[in-house]
Amino acid sequence: MNNNKKVFVSGCYDMLHSGHVAFFKEASAYGDVYVGLGSDKTVADLKGRHTINSEQERLYMVKSVKYVTEAFVNSGSGIMDFENELIELKPDYFVVNEDGYSPTKKELCDSLGIELKVLERIPDAGLPARSTTSIRTGDNCTLPYRIDLAGTWIDQPYVSKYHPGWAITLSLEPVIEYNERCGMSTSTRNAAKKIWPYYLPLEKPQKLAEILFKFENTPGSTLISGAQDAIGICMPGLVRHYYDNAYWPKQFESVHDEDILDWLEEHLFMVLLWPRPAGTDLLKETYISEENVKALSNAADGAWKAILDKNLTEFARYFKQSFEAQTTMFPAMLNPEIEKVIDSYKDQALAWKLAGAGGGGYMILVADQQPKGSMKIKIRRKETGL
Repeated sequence: MNNNKKVFVSGCYDMLHSGHVAFFKEASAYGDVYVGLGSDKTVADLKGRHTINSEQERLYMVKSVKYVTEAFVNSGSGIMDFENELIELKPDYFVVNEDGYSPTKKELCDSLGIELKVLERIPDAGLPARSTTSIRTGDNCTLPYRIDLAGTWIDQPYVSKYHPGWAITLSLEPVIEYNERCGMSTSTRNAAKKIWPYYLPLEKPQKLAEILFKFENTPGSTLISGAQDAIGICMPGLVRHYYDNAYWPKQFESVHDEDILDWLEEHLFMVLLWPRPAGTDLLKETYISEENVKALSNAADGAWKAILDKNLTEFARYFKQSFEAQTTMFPAMLNPEIEKVIDSYKDQALAWKLAGAGGGGYMILVADQQPKGSMKIKIRRKETGL
């Protein structure tokens, strides 16, 4: 222990495993470790699923770990459910993993005079890397997520009717369990679980995407989810899809070149913001016109070419232009809190955008090197069979 300094950590800690214990051990190097657990209700709200072990069971197991001084269930809700405990405990350090960092946590710690420490996920010597996500369902038995890189919103006919164009999506391995309402196509992924509870079939990913799109958007649906969600989940690698005043694209192009996918993994990073607030209406004010949709389409064209050329400067330029075109048409995607986070990364990133429709969620960064507090992504390769 470190001169009886107090260390606070917070999380779900469901199905306690060696990765959790290694994290507690590393955190204990800074002082006495106090663990705040998310309640069963908080986990269900954020993850869209119930915990395997109840909060009483999780509390019992965490308290039994020798590196933990004390543990308790956080009294709040949502992504900042620990705020009351943090204020009462007044720790010297708040320790998180890369996927647990958020600018909101940093801002709260700064206001309370607490140092926020960000650790890498490194297993103890001789042990494999572990995550609750992989243990819950087994490796290669979880459905993918997707992020949209450029051109998206054009998968809605009320946009593409003004000008046709491409949307670019990237399929991601579920290395972490991304939060609900955070722009990671979790609603479409939840629909996919009803068809394929554990993993996708191996054959015909484009056909699987069409099946999922039709399953989610049953006849009579008043709001049609864009096809980019189903495509990004079902089609591995990097994919662009062409829309012209229709819900389903007229053309597909895919990239599975390892050099290009490796290059994207080296330059794309994500930062957790907060779930999109309930009641957010992204369509309350729109400026959809031929000029604005053409700007979106042109940016997607430029981003695609830059990716194929592995030209980071050009990719960042068109990535940013695509986001600017989106927010010009749908200004409710942004708010002062999001703009504040963007400003905080302008000296570390070349470009930025929100995953999905905005209002919160995850920030995607394009950078030469990994920005502080961001997490890496893992692109789903064709060979995985997911």
